Parts: sequence; C-alpha cells; structure tokens
Amino acid sequence: MMIYLNRAAAGLPETVWERIDESALKAASEVLTGRRFLDLDGPYGLGLTSIEAGPETIAADGGDELATTIGSRALPVPLLQHSFSLSRRRVEGHLGLALPLDLRAAEDAAEAVARREEQVIYNGVPELGLEGLLTANGRATSAGGDWSQVEQALDDVLNAVNKLDANGFSGPYALALSPPRYNALFRRYQCGDMLQVDHLRRLCEAGVYKAAIDGAVLVDPRVGEIKIGQDLRVGFAASDGIHLKLFISESLVFLLDDPAAICTLEESR
Repeated sequence: MMIYLNRAAAGLPETVWERIDESALKAASEVLTGRRFLDLDGPYGLGLTSIEAGPETIAADGGDELATTIGSRALPVPLLQHSFSLSRRRVEGHLGLALPLDLRAAEDAAEAVARREEQVIYNGVPELGLEGLLTANGRATSAGGDWSQVEQALDDVLNAVNKLDANGFSGPYALALSPPRYNALFRRYQCGDMLQVDHLRRLCEAGVYKAAIDGAVLVDPRVGEIKIGQDLRVGFAASDGIHLKLFISESLVFLLDDPAAICTLEESR
C-alpha cells in the first residue's frame, strides 16, 4: 500500500483494512453518477497535481529580437479529503471477541468525498478556474417545464436532444436529473403501462441518473473525461490513544473537451 497513506502505523490487520475499504467504496459508489457515463482515465497517482488542457499556442512571437513563447493552459487536479475516527476499543472488541465492527463513520466520510466529487463534475470549482457540466461556457441550453404535466418531460428532453444533434453529437446520451425531476418520472402514461422513466431510458441510452443537482443536463459522453490522480483511498493520520484518526481522499479533475456536447435544462423563473 502507498506509503503516504501511512496504514502500517495504525497497527490494524489487513482484514480490518479490507473491511474499511469495502464499506467506504460501497458507500461512495451509491452516490457517484458522473463516473457512470463519463470516460475515466487513470489513476496516475497522488503526484498528478495539474494537467495540460487544449492545444499549444503561440503566446508571443519574438521575431528576430526575442524567443517565441509557446505554451498551453494547465488545469489543477483538486485533492478531496474527509477525516473520520474509529474507536480502538471497538476494533479490539471486533478482533478479540468477534463483536460487530461499526463502520458508519467510514461510510459517512466516503459519501462526503463522493458528494464533493459530484460537485466538481457538475458544478466545477470556480475558485480554481474549473468548469462543470452545468456551468461550462458554450454549452447549449433549453427550457425545462413543469414535469408534473404528462408528456412535458419527454418534450423537454427531446428539445435538448435536437440541440445536441444539431451540434453534431448524436449520442448515446446520458441524462442527469435533480431528485424532484427524477422522481416525477415514476408515473405511467394515461394511455398505457409504460413508466415515463422507461420511455426516457430508450431515448437516453447512456442512462438516466438521479444526481444532487438543480434542474437537468443532457450529455453526449464525448464531452470529456474524468482524469484521476489518486482514486478513493483510506489512510491513517494519528491516534490519541482512544481513537484512530483516519481519512479518505482522492484527486481528480473533469477535463472538458467540448461544451457543445452539453445541454442544460434551465429552470423557469
């Protein structure tokens, strides 16, 4: 295991680490949606702190007097981290007395990191100059109506599909929805037995997902990819004699290739 995770210093047997890892990864996977329809590249390791984006350009032509300046834009790769604690007494009770090991703290920390990853992908990190699917400049937009009205959801998504098709992106499409919009799809059409969500899944072959976002976004997967430095990992920080201080961390960035592959459904005001 990577030295920077400092796991050997915790004094935990590998069986306990396996339990922690399993619980953390399962909890995170239930939150993550962006990874289900965007391409993944990596992991490259914790040392990946930035990546070049876009083509190299000539910033200044020095002519005969000065050297020409050539460069490209660099994007930071954010590190996401959340701390949690495990009771030493409960770990010993699990190892020595076969008592259940409560790993809810690890699950909560993993979910916190996963929720932050979702924010990075959908909303970007403006403080670092990173755009997300919902905030990318140059994306297409379409109106989102009242989905309590039958047929409105399909009409809205078809309008978004037509805009991406006109931009040269013919799918397969993925659709990410806010919880209210997603939940509104579990009704049957008046003239048949099909649920609205099943109808939309035929149109959006890359999947329909409930995400912690506002509104909705339709995406052609060619929009870009998630570059992973360090994938989700659990490490040991310290011990106060009573608790083991652990942390969950990962590093990644959403590399946006073409905002024209995005259409957001904008909420009516």
